[in-house]
Amino acid sequence: MLRLKLSCLLLSLTALACLATPPRTLRVDYGHTGAAASEHFGVDRVVLEPLPWPGDLGKVVDDSNLGKYCFEVTDRTSGKLLYTRGFSSIYGEWETTDEAKALSRTFSESLRFPTPEGPVRILVKKRDAQNAFKVIWTFDLDPRDPLIEQVAPAEAGALITLQQTGAPADKVDFLILGDGYTAAERGKFEQQARKVMDLLFQQSPFREHRQDFNVWALCPPSKESGVSRPSTGIHKRTPLGTTYDAFGTERYVLTFDNRAWRDIAAQAPYEFVEILTNSETYGGGGIHNLFSTASAGNSTIGYLFVHEFGHHFAGLADEYYTSDVAVTNSPSRPEPWEPNATANPKHPKWAALLSPGVPLPTPWKKDEFETHSHAIQKERRAIRAANQPEAVMDALFARQKVHDTRLLGTDAHSGKVGAFEGANYEARGYFRSQEDCLMFTRDDAGFCAACRAAIERVIRQYAK
Repeated sequence: MLRLKLSCLLLSLTALACLATPPRTLRVDYGHTGAAASEHFGVDRVVLEPLPWPGDLGKVVDDSNLGKYCFEVTDRTSGKLLYTRGFSSIYGEWETTDEAKALSRTFSESLRFPTPEGPVRILVKKRDAQNAFKVIWTFDLDPRDPLIEQVAPAEAGALITLQQTGAPADKVDFLILGDGYTAAERGKFEQQARKVMDLLFQQSPFREHRQDFNVWALCPPSKESGVSRPSTGIHKRTPLGTTYDAFGTERYVLTFDNRAWRDIAAQAPYEFVEILTNSETYGGGGIHNLFSTASAGNSTIGYLFVHEFGHHFAGLADEYYTSDVAVTNSPSRPEPWEPNATANPKHPKWAALLSPGVPLPTPWKKDEFETHSHAIQKERRAIRAANQPEAVMDALFARQKVHDTRLLGTDAHSGKVGAFEGANYEARGYFRSQEDCLMFTRDDAGFCAACRAAIERVIRQYAK
């Protein structure tokens, strides 16, 4: 009888623990200022978000080693580690551009974590030249500070549940935001959001893990339809502030209005965010643990959305290297932190996945690929310079897809896992795990072995 009572008591305590209300989400918005040679930080505001923390409180330590930055939250009295996360930022990309060599700029960024019970110390770290994390900013925070903002956020419209497979704490919570949709276009957004969700789950390994995801959507009404594209004279004020031409690259879509999109996103459980723009022109972007973007009406949305989400979700590097980009890499070629690129072809980080007998580095039709790809890029620039209809660009992409599928699918080591030179925007010195990948071309190759393994690690970090 005593054993039975003890068992019942333990069950009751377990039930109470499960029913305990999780802490609210606390967010620190801060300014990140600097140029190529220096950077500074300053707290902007602290916000108590309206919803509970969406994550698993048993997985507060991030051991993924992903991101250009990371932050730690520790108890100020005991020093106990309460929360950590790796992340990348718009500033982190901008500082590698030519503009950063001559101009200082400020970017708004945020840190989110479960509201602690008492005062904490927050440490922000950044990778050094050898990609080791070093502390660059430390500040203290008391969650009982009466100046912490708790006002109602901006109107975001009703939350749309696209897929719910369990409690937020048990699942990967993925939020799709719409920008540039008027109130009358809300139905259009929901249709496009469902479409990209289904496209994501058609790709392995997301397909096999669909039940590990909750998918939510919000679409704050815009006064104007569409988003900004400054290179063509189009400027619009939308709820999330997304725009083409980030860093002077016509296809790069970002929002620099961190406060605005964070306040909107706070009205849903989320760990990962995709911003769909109400536009057809090819464009998108993805930054690890910040957000990804995609032009919802573009004909290549099946590739574009999943490719950019790969950057955001698993910190995947671009494996292509023949397209125009604004950022530059270190000439010393340190081993990148991204899981799908390496500077060490003899001992790649995906060594456990290598195909038996494959040579390292792995030969492929590199010269033939580059000749064709450079010709395509020349045509692409001409199409944009002439401001031709998007259908002309779509036709170019379709022609390129046919060529790349044939070339990369019929090579001596097609489908094998090795170390193929050309990755991370560089023709020399960096290597990818397979000849073709969704992070390399727009064809139907799917994710390479290194990318699939990285995605699965992140899923395990957030889902039970």
